[in-house]
Amino acid sequence: MAERPIFSRNRCTSVLKVDDRTMRSTCRLQDTLTDAEVEIDVRLPDLEIVAVRSGFKRTMGDVCREPNEALQKVIGVRVGPGMLKIIKGLVGESSDCGQAAFMVEECCHGIILSFTKETLMQAPLGEELTADHYGEMVRKNIRLYNRCAAFAPGSSMVEGIEPPQ
Repeated sequence: MAERPIFSRNRCTSVLKVDDRTMRSTCRLQDTLTDAEVEIDVRLPDLEIVAVRSGFKRTMGDVCREPNEALQKVIGVRVGPGMLKIIKGLVGESSDCGQAAFMVEECCHGIILSFTKETLMQAPLGEELTADHYGEMVRKNIRLYNRCAAFAPGSSMVEGIEPPQ
């Protein structure tokens, strides 16, 4: 019998309030080919990235072994509108590791989502009401689309919503 390739992936982003002026967001990625972590510190209230750390323990070939130098370029970027283009321009073009840029973006989205927690807690009860509520929330802020499993393509909460281009 022929062997089938096996691939599994686990990605997790967590946010921690370090003190009154600092939040830390960490994105961890483990899959068949990669074991990596990127962490950013963001200063409040202006949401400016003040520190970036990374650790790529396992990658395919030599790609992305030491992205720290490229990642340091995002220090000073503010989490908010326009950040994705800025991060891609700073990290994606100067590094052979698109995964590092993506992980920084995930950290930034984690920071943004942590501020929407109170809004998420106000959802009406009941499966249909909840899906309608969150669907409308994603329509109003399309950047939430595909940022978590609940807002991923195929989820009832984003049914009928066109993905952002």
